[in-house]
Amino acid sequence: MEIIQYAGEHSTLYMAGRLMIVLAFTASLLSAFSYIFSVYNTSEVSWIKIGRWAYGFHALSVIGIFGLLYYIIYNHYFEFYYAWFHSSTTMPMRYIFACLWEGQEGSFLLWIFWQVVLALFVMRRGGEWESPVMAVIMLVQVFLSSMVLGLWIGDFHIGSNPFILLREHPDMQNMPFAQMPDYLKKITDGRGLNPLLQNYWMTIHPPTLFLGFASTVVPFAFALAGLIKGKVSEWIRPALPYTFFGVMILGTGILMGAAWAYEALSFGGFWAWDPVENSSLVPWIIFVGAAHLMLIVRKTGTAILTTLILTVASFILVLYSTFLTRSGILGDSSVHAFTDLGMQGQLVVYMAFFTVLAIVLILINRKNIPATKEEEAFSSREFWMFIGSLVLVISAVQITATTDRKSTRLNSSHVSESRMPSSA
Repeated sequence: MEIIQYAGEHSTLYMAGRLMIVLAFTASLLSAFSYIFSVYNTSEVSWIKIGRWAYGFHALSVIGIFGLLYYIIYNHYFEFYYAWFHSSTTMPMRYIFACLWEGQEGSFLLWIFWQVVLALFVMRRGGEWESPVMAVIMLVQVFLSSMVLGLWIGDFHIGSNPFILLREHPDMQNMPFAQMPDYLKKITDGRGLNPLLQNYWMTIHPPTLFLGFASTVVPFAFALAGLIKGKVSEWIRPALPYTFFGVMILGTGILMGAAWAYEALSFGGFWAWDPVENSSLVPWIIFVGAAHLMLIVRKTGTAILTTLILTVASFILVLYSTFLTRSGILGDSSVHAFTDLGMQGQLVVYMAFFTVLAIVLILINRKNIPATKEEEAFSSREFWMFIGSLVLVISAVQITATTDRKSTRLNSSHVSESRMPSSA
């Protein structure tokens, strides 16, 4: 079969993008295992150094991927599917950045980037907690980085690569232009950003929301680190600042999304109709409950098990929300859901791995988790904070249980008219 020599393609950028993605994934894997080894080999400080260096290569690779993808979009290199699908030459420059996170791949990269930033603070200020906490965070980075690998192992698809060429994309590779060496001369413009997404909220809402999503991993990592080290309550003090930061940022991002949906879609309400909006609200509710229980544990030493469960649940529910949004399950019932890019199985493995890991660590430490011996006084602040957290949990359960039922009542014709592939 004759090999077609395509003219005008930026093959150097293509190779550089793929190389940096592989490097980001490999470095995160090396960093995770190095930190894991450092937890159980305290005399071998070299493992910590390797973990830090690998983190550095991972961080530089992630920044390089973002910079290269922006360069491709900015210069309208439409031989790249991501640039063609999400941008156009007629689009105002203020939305060029928004093109970065409109697609699934770009939003995963945004999530990875924010976790890189948060991990830097943990690494610099973690002290004795650095090794176990960074081990968990970098394991999460391994799974997130795999979402943009774009590899095929037999019939199994691992991630979706943002640097795939237009002619290589499964939806395009059988079209006539893919057999033309000079096909780029015929592609003068891209598909462009969805008109509903050409809104100022698109430039500020997704970065804020994904910073909130990323922030849930730090308390989760501290909780697992406490279980790994057998310090079932000591992890709460260093985790508290990150927890309340996450509550603030994630709450702000959700409010931005609510205002955007109200303004752009004009449904007259925020949460009553869209299951994806509900699925982003539930982790925040649990996160708020966990934050207040942490205050109780720090003051009285009670409710440790409940605090662990809510802290773990807030992160797992973020993963569950991601699964609902990106697996295609809500494709017919939400204007915010992505279509399925073959990541459904991968997302299930991602969610199941950390769920099982947390459950196993809690079970191993169940004898070290003190039971509450004395009940708080009815008039105490801690008692009412606990009741407030319980109310939040009940409300989260109620929202989760009724989301699917509400989604089935969504007018399908309204969905087809208003569908937008949101980053949230």
